[in-house]
Amino acid sequence: MKFDTIEPGIWPELIYPAYKSTVKRGPLQPNLRIEAPVPVTQNIVAAPRILLPHDADLTVHGESEPLGEKIVVTGRVVDEDGKPVRNSLIEVWQANSAGRYWHSKDQHAAPLDPNFHGLGKMLTDDDGRYRFVTIKPGPYPWGNHDKAWRPAHIHFSLFGNVYAQRLVTQMYFPNDPLFDYDPIFQSVPDEAARQRLISRFSLEHTVGAEMLGYEFDIVLRGRNATPMGL
Repeated sequence: MKFDTIEPGIWPELIYPAYKSTVKRGPLQPNLRIEAPVPVTQNIVAAPRILLPHDADLTVHGESEPLGEKIVVTGRVVDEDGKPVRNSLIEVWQANSAGRYWHSKDQHAAPLDPNFHGLGKMLTDDDGRYRFVTIKPGPYPWGNHDKAWRPAHIHFSLFGNVYAQRLVTQMYFPNDPLFDYDPIFQSVPDEAARQRLISRFSLEHTVGAEMLGYEFDIVLRGRNATPMGL
């Protein structure tokens, strides 16, 4: 990723006081550009063999259907010119429908769902498109401030041509009342850029009476880039 191809205000500030943990962990010195003696062009390239049969369906890893609203999420990963980013590995992780992660450090008072672990991965196709099936996550408290609740969201990790290239972002859902109160969402200075973190409801991708569809396109560079580092 070339950082100088991102318009100012699109990526979140490294230190954003309202997001309290950034004050302690954010870098105090400016970034340094390191010129590698040999460009990073080769590594363990993502291949279909790294995917298990149900990695793109987060709802089929238990003995029965998980609790919550079943949805399908799809979109394209493109560069600043709208050209597809092909064969890119995407990993997703999220809370369950009650707003709890399948992780030992998440101990808040919400039930775990034995039929939902909230982890998946997939590769983009020749058009840069990805697709996965999941459960709509619930909001959850996170202790940053009084009455601190995170909007419902899904984490995305995107790998480039090599594993050394990795970007992380979050996808939100339309019309969430918690947007105005969430310092992580608000850490992106540009309002238009924040809106690009919100998925779109899609009747086209809705699957009959089974699940609603949401569309979330990811732009890697340029003035319309999707905010990363969230």
